[in-house]
Amino acid sequence: MEESEANQQSSSADSGNLSLLEDVSVEVSLRVGTCSMTMGEVLQLESGDVVQMNESIDDPVLLYLNDKAVAIGEVVLVEDRLGLKIKEILEE
Repeated sequence: MEESEANQQSSSADSGNLSLLEDVSVEVSLRVGTCSMTMGEVLQLESGDVVQMNESIDDPVLLYLNDKAVAIGEVVLVEDRLGLKIKEILEE
């Protein structure tokens, strides 16, 4: 078997294996900011309080799949909902 034929068969097998994953559900989440607070500060929070994050409004946002960061992007408004415009896919 020639090398190109072997690569083609391997690629075809990979595509078949990936199709098995198409219906698997994963949790997709965005982490827009972080901060540190004492437990005392958390216990004093009331409705209407604002918790200031360390990040700026213009900082990139991380996209997580099942708690693993997989991409970086920016928050955008899509009609009346939040979305993420992906800027970079993270490598392992």
